[in-house]
Amino acid sequence: MSMLKRSLPNTYNNLLKTLALLGLIYMFLLSITLIGASFKAMGKETAEAIMHLVSNPVMGLVVGVFTTSIVQSSSLTTSLVVSMVAGNVLTINLAIPIIMGANIGTSVTNLIVSIGHIRRSEEFERALGASIVHDFFNVLSVAVIFPLQVAFNIIGISARAASGFFVNIGGLKLINPLNTILKPVAKAILHLFPNHPWIGIVIAFILLFIALRYLVVVMKSFVLKKIEAFFDRYIFKTTFRALMLGLLFTALVQSSSITTSLVVPLAAAGVLSLKKIFPYDLGANIGTTVTAFLASLATNNPDAITIAFSHFLFNIIGIIIWLPLKAIPIKMATVFAHWSVRHRWVPFAYILVVFFLLPLLLILLMR
Repeated sequence: MSMLKRSLPNTYNNLLKTLALLGLIYMFLLSITLIGASFKAMGKETAEAIMHLVSNPVMGLVVGVFTTSIVQSSSLTTSLVVSMVAGNVLTINLAIPIIMGANIGTSVTNLIVSIGHIRRSEEFERALGASIVHDFFNVLSVAVIFPLQVAFNIIGISARAASGFFVNIGGLKLINPLNTILKPVAKAILHLFPNHPWIGIVIAFILLFIALRYLVVVMKSFVLKKIEAFFDRYIFKTTFRALMLGLLFTALVQSSSITTSLVVPLAAAGVLSLKKIFPYDLGANIGTTVTAFLASLATNNPDAITIAFSHFLFNIIGIIIWLPLKAIPIKMATVFAHWSVRHRWVPFAYILVVFFLLPLLLILLMR
């Protein structure tokens, strides 16, 4: 009888913790969705106008970084590029570098998420490492593939050849289960301030910081070793399993920003290591190309299919290069995170310079 009395409070506490965890995860995902929706409301027309300025591959690359950073969505950038190629506003050779830049720009969201842990040094170091490793992979991939693309058009030729097999197949639109519970709330918040989307960004950041503050607390209140063992044994047991999880989860929710940001608080809590997260991020990079590729099939437009396939091919080549050499981006991320803990201004400067100031400066110089 006494054992039953002791077990009831434990069961009740665990139920409350589980409900709190689910509520905080929802708040976290809502904040990411609201950030994206607010930035899109402010920057979509600007992004489209900037894309009309692209006149060479280098400018295409920096435009891809900048426009994706201001709209917080590589999917939106890709969609704009596809429509502009289909309308003969952009050539495929100029569009492919924009897609490469979009891969870099999309990683700004999980970097912003990691800054939510900045007040707690150990958490911040783990969170920042988990987020920056995604960006370093994208930057390293561009550093290798972009010169080859400019010199030999390796992606354009391969994507054009492959696209011929997919014309007239027909498309498919995936259902996003998260959109049904997140987008209506995000839209309702933005409708309260129709002419001031920046208020949505402020609300999103408040929700984000609250969610991150208590997500780690709640996760640590569970038996952390059991959670860690569960992730190690079942979800992230092998590199292939982690990669496939990232791919399938991102294809399902149709947002690499959400899927890569979701593991940042898990890293901060010490549940996941960089080695486990890296292949998951690579899978997310492939997953984010799936919906655009399926949608492009519905157009029966060879150029649209070529651009969608170029995005997919770029990520596949990047994985072939950097997965065997994963020690390099992981070491870079570890060093950057360690240094940033000692100099807290570094991640802010990195985000501002790499994603906004440097691309904007290059765009202005090359106009």
